[in-house]
Amino acid sequence: MTTEVDGSYPAARHTHEDGLASAPIRPDADEQSGIIGAEQSGIGMAEERAAVGTSHAKAILFGEHAVVYGAPAVAIPLHALTATAQVTERPAGTHIHSALFRGQADDAPARVQPLLEALYSALRRTGHAGQGVDLRLDSTIPYERGLGSSAAVAVAVARAVAALEHHEFDAEDIHAVAMDAETIAHGKSSGLDPRTVASAVPIRFLGGQVSPVSVGSRLDFVLADTGRAGATGKAVSAVRRRLEAEPDVVTPLIDRLAELAEIGTSCMASGDREALGAHMCEVHRHLAELGVSDLTLERLVDAADRAGAMGAKLTGGGRGGCVIVLARDEEHAEHVEVDLRRAGATRTWRTAVEAA
Repeated sequence: MTTEVDGSYPAARHTHEDGLASAPIRPDADEQSGIIGAEQSGIGMAEERAAVGTSHAKAILFGEHAVVYGAPAVAIPLHALTATAQVTERPAGTHIHSALFRGQADDAPARVQPLLEALYSALRRTGHAGQGVDLRLDSTIPYERGLGSSAAVAVAVARAVAALEHHEFDAEDIHAVAMDAETIAHGKSSGLDPRTVASAVPIRFLGGQVSPVSVGSRLDFVLADTGRAGATGKAVSAVRRRLEAEPDVVTPLIDRLAELAEIGTSCMASGDREALGAHMCEVHRHLAELGVSDLTLERLVDAADRAGAMGAKLTGGGRGGCVIVLARDEEHAEHVEVDLRRAGATRTWRTAVEAA
């Protein structure tokens, strides 16, 4: 259910930086949302109410850049990388506690504005009476890496606020809050990130609509960070300019990326990991042709290939950020992870998508 309520919460200022930074997550935050007592929160007096909401990162397997032009995309949740938001009532004022900023909301820098927009949007939608709130954010999701950090933070905040107010947010309410934050973070958003970070399973995304993707056999992935911040906005703009200048070159690439998203969905459903990996490699080649790869990404993709990976590609907007690698199995993923670190990856994560 969606409730629009005029409130005293301002609109956040626009920025094109990506959300919030990494910080250790509380080990007991394993639920999407819930009320906690003041004695658990460690904030304020006993009469204050507090609630927690969580979300997770995402990685795109198919559809980067093409999704902007109406093509389908396929993305997976990364449950090992999480964001937790804790919201506590206070007598007045809005205070933020995060890795990037601690203090009053009025003093927050531009890169914190997506977080504030998520908070204000959720408060407006619940009809919050206007008293103050204290927001604490813990996130293990690296920002500016194409892993959906700003969307995950927004979803966690929305869930926390809804729990605090005993307000029922459905999937569309959560999505609306996250889209408000994404508009501040990136400008126009396809909506893929908010949908994936709110989903427990892989999804196919097309025209704003999502459907679950069947997985025929377990898929073991390794993600590797180039150490360079991604530049999604600049990459999207560059592809658009090139499409306008060279439609005969770029249009076939976009069309093929759309086809590969559909083929990849079928490969996941059938459990054909060899074909899935081969198509991931083809996607990367086409993204490189579009000009959104760089030397840091190519170095890690090459290292994955030398390590015997079934497939490897950039994930997200490109021009930095991360690569995603399909390993043969869990043991092979461990070896690939070591080789990627030797090749210069600053951080790596292993994740698996179970058959379902």
